[in-house]
Amino acid sequence: MTLSIITGVLSAFFLFASSIKIFGWQDTIFRVQLEMFESYGLNRTIMRLVGFVELFGAVSIWFSDAFWGPIGALALMATSVGAIGCHLIFDT
Repeated sequence: MTLSIITGVLSAFFLFASSIKIFGWQDTIFRVQLEMFESYGLNRTIMRLVGFVELFGAVSIWFSDAFWGPIGALALMATSVGAIGCHLIFDT
């Protein structure tokens, strides 16, 4: 039960975050994220790629018994570690 709640919250968060990176539907958040990506030396294409990795992870973590579950969890972990690293290195 607890694991399903945690999976649901993580999935919802990463679905929201990925949808903004892919579609740019929430203009205020999208512009802030794009400015951060550009300040890190990355472009819109990389931002969209990160969004697709987050989307893949958000969907695949529901299949924890299959091959894709752990792969999705690793994808989310990699994007999160990358985001933390960029913030620690580039942000003041």
